[in-house]
Order: sequence, then structure tokens, then C-alpha cells
Amino acid sequence: MKKNITTMLFLLSLIITMHAQEIPIENLNTQLHENTLQYSKSILDNEIKGIHVAHIAITGENAILDSSKEGYKTIYLFVEGKGNVMAANKSYEIVPETILLPNVVKEIAIKTAKNDTLHYLKISSKLTDQDLLDLKEFPAKNTQNVYYAKFTDCKSYTEPIKSPNTISRTILPNKYIPRIAMGTVQTKGPDKVGFHEHPMLEQLFLGLSKNNSVVYADDAKVGFPEYSVLHIPLGSSHSVSVEKDEVMYYVWMDFFLDKKGEEWLKTHNVDDDN
Repeated sequence: MKKNITTMLFLLSLIITMHAQEIPIENLNTQLHENTLQYSKSILDNEIKGIHVAHIAITGENAILDSSKEGYKTIYLFVEGKGNVMAANKSYEIVPETILLPNVVKEIAIKTAKNDTLHYLKISSKLTDQDLLDLKEFPAKNTQNVYYAKFTDCKSYTEPIKSPNTISRTILPNKYIPRIAMGTVQTKGPDKVGFHEHPMLEQLFLGLSKNNSVVYADDAKVGFPEYSVLHIPLGSSHSVSVEKDEVMYYVWMDFFLDKKGEEWLKTHNVDDDN
């Protein structure tokens, strides 16, 4: 009997170990080697099906042409440095914490300011057959025009899992790219985003300037510094906390498994007066 109990406990421990999950995280390389004109690296490869994330940096009044792959939609999140983007013969000022979607513009030119280095994430989302159908139902202004916004100019919202001290903004509403929405969370410690689950969506976090918080997912936890990207394990109960006098400031990126899952966004109470 004792031997059987020991064996059962061992097997149980083995099962728990096998199912224990980590929180995948990768730090962005913001300190480039001298004389590096351009840098590109894939981030968290194969973490989310149909989503590719690359960290790209360009320096010193260098300019590059960039385009979206056929069958994909592309999002640019500019996190550090200054410059400008030329799209459809129009110039868009780039400062830290700016988002841009080229939409139907096939090619854009990205240029850094003099003696500066521009760091950004290029996020490519593969469109499904259903996505292509849904795009036809979206407002034309959302899909035909370049979408450009500085994070601080975006609409704020509140949410039950966050304290009144938290500033949350929607930087990319849904109905621009099928099954995708993005926003920011900003507060000073001590504070936290309460535990919650959303099995209907995959989620990435991008740590912004001065972010120094901790992310929890089920039994796992990981330090979450500035300029890092992490993947919340699908369906996990997760939370974010920040200690006294430290800063929590990050982008959440929601990739819904299907359009029905976007009902989750109704938990965001939008401040229409903002």
C-alpha cells in the first residue's frame, strides 16, 4: 500500500512538472554595435500561430523601404528614437511610443532623425479566409487610410481589474485588422492588474520606457523590464504587479482566436469625453 501511494505521488509530481508552464520573454537589443546602420531580429518565434514579430533598428539619418507580405497585415510600434515615415506621399512624425498601420499602402519609407537610432517592432498578422471576408465589412476609413497615432493621444478606458490610479489607453481598436486590438497600461507602484483569464485570445506584452514590473501566470512569474516582449500562456490566470515607486508601463497586444472572442473588449469602459 505504501509503495502504491509513493508511486502515485511520484506520478502526480511528474504530471505537474510536465504541465508547469513558463512565461516566454525576450529582451530587445537597444544597445547596437558601433557603426551598425540596420539591425533586425525575430522575437518569440512561433509563439502565436500566424503572428510574426521582429525588432528592427536603424541609425543616423539612414532610411529603409519596408513593405507588407502578400496576405498579411502589418503594424509598426515605434518605441525609442525619432524619425519619420513616408507613406502615400505623406510624412508622419515618429517619436517614442507611436503606432502606424500602412493598410493599403504597399511600401513605406522609414527614416531616423539625425544622430538618432529608431527602434520599433514590426508585427505581421497572416490573414485567414474569414479575415479577408471580415475586412470587407469594416469601415473603409479603417482599412483604406494610413492609421497613425501617438500613444498619449489615444482614448482612455477603465477596467474592473485595474486600480483608479491606472491610465489605460486603446492604441489600436478592433475593426482595423481582423481579430487584433492593442492598448497600453500605465501606473506607479505599489499597484497591480488583478488576476484574470481570457482563453479566447493570445496575448503579447511589450515593456515600454522605465517599466519594471512582475508578470504572473498560474504558478509562473517573471521579471518584466523595459524593452522586453513576453507571451502570456493561453488560458492562464495572469496578473501584473509593480512595487512602490517603480513604474508599470506596457503595451498589451490581443490576438483573438476568432471574431466572437472580441466580445472580451466590452470589459473596457471607454471614456468618451477623453
